[in-house]
Amino acid sequence: MSKKTLPIATICAWMPRIDPTPDYQRPPAWSRKQKQLLIDSILREYDIPKMYWRSVDRDDGVKYEVIDGQQRLRTIWEFRDGKYALPRDTDPIQGIECSGKKYDDLDMDISTVFDSYAVDVVIIDDAIQTDEEDEVRDMFLRLQNGTTLKAQEKRNAMPGQMRNFAREIAAHPFFENCKFNNSRFTFDHVASQMICIEIAGGPTSVRDSDLNRMYRSNTAFDANGKHGKKVRRVLDYLLRAFPEKTPELERYNAISLYCLASTLLEGYVHLGTENHLASWFIDFETSRRANDHLDEEERDASLIEYKRMTSYSTDAEESIRGRLEFLEKLFFSKFPDIEPRDTIRTFTPEQRLAIFRRGGGVCQIVTHCDGGKLSWGEWHADHITPHTKGGKTVVSNGQIACPACNLSKGSG
Repeated sequence: MSKKTLPIATICAWMPRIDPTPDYQRPPAWSRKQKQLLIDSILREYDIPKMYWRSVDRDDGVKYEVIDGQQRLRTIWEFRDGKYALPRDTDPIQGIECSGKKYDDLDMDISTVFDSYAVDVVIIDDAIQTDEEDEVRDMFLRLQNGTTLKAQEKRNAMPGQMRNFAREIAAHPFFENCKFNNSRFTFDHVASQMICIEIAGGPTSVRDSDLNRMYRSNTAFDANGKHGKKVRRVLDYLLRAFPEKTPELERYNAISLYCLASTLLEGYVHLGTENHLASWFIDFETSRRANDHLDEEERDASLIEYKRMTSYSTDAEESIRGRLEFLEKLFFSKFPDIEPRDTIRTFTPEQRLAIFRRGGGVCQIVTHCDGGKLSWGEWHADHITPHTKGGKTVVSNGQIACPACNLSKGSG
C-alpha cells in the first residue's frame, strides 16, 4: 500500500481513469442530504475519511478501482458537475453566502477551497493472484463494517465461485421482464434464492443466513455441473414463457414459478408448455386480485390462505412449499394431459443388446456418418421419440446411433 494526498481538482480530472463500482461494490446509495453534508464539510475544511483505491491496468483505460469511498467520490464529482446545489439553509462559509448554490455559482474563494481540498487516498497495488483478489474483497467488507450494507451487497463481495455464478445468473434476461428492478442487487438476491432451491432439490428456506451459508460452503461451485446447468435451463424456460415485461412477476411469484418450472423440467414432458404456463399464471393472478375486492363472505378461502403465504415470511420453506403445492394443484388440474416422463431414462444392457441386434449394428440416424457398421463399444442407444418429449425407455423406442449423429441432436 502507498498513500497519496490528492487535491479534489486532480480527482475530478482523473474521473475517466477511476472505476467507482467494481463488481463487489454496491451501487450509489447516498441521499441528497448526505451528499450536501459532505460538500459542506469539505468547504469548511473539515476532515473526511480517507479513500482506498486499487491500482489496475485495464484495456478500457481505467487505472484505479474504488475499494472504499465510492459514495464520497461520486458526491464530489456530481457537485463539481453541477448536479445539485448546497441546501438553502446553509450558513455562510468564511463570511460568504453559499446557500442554494451549485459549484459554478460559488464565490471564487470558496470554489478554490473545494478544488484544492486534499483527500487522502490509499493505493493498493494490483492484485494478480486469486488469493490476493480475495484479500481485496475481504478489505472491502472490513472497510464497510460500520456502514449499512444490505446482505446481498455483502455476499457480492465474498470470494468464491458461488458468488461468480450468482452474478452470472443475475444477468439472465428473464429478470428484466419481472416487475421488480435491480436496486441494490435485487436480481442477485433472487438469483441466489433460486440457486439455493435448486441445490436443495426443492423448496427450502432462502433467508439471508441460508444464502450466506450457501456462499461460504460452495466457494468451489461448478457452474457447469448439474445444478448450474439446471438453473440456466429453468430460467431459459421462464424467459420463453414470459418474453416481455410482466407486472405480475413479483419477487415471490418469480420464486414460486421457478419451483414450478423446475418441477416441470425435471419430471414432465415440458416442451411446448411455456405458453400454457404463462397464460394460466396471468389468469390466476387476475382472479386472485379480483378475489381481494370481493365482500369478505364471498372470498375464496384458499386464495385468502395463498395471499397470506405471499405476505409473510415469504423466504421461509413453509411459505415456498405451500405456494408451490397450491400452484401445482391448480396448474396440473388445468392441464391434466401434461405427461410425466418415464422415470427410467437409460436402457438396460439387455435392451441395448436387443436394439443393437434389431438394427444390425448400423447407425439409424445417418446425419454425421456414412451409415457404416459399428462395433459393440462404438454406439449409443438413442430414444426415437426423445425422452424429453415423453419417449419411453423401451426397445421399440430405441435405435442405434453413432456418437457423432447422436450428440448432434442436442439435449431437447
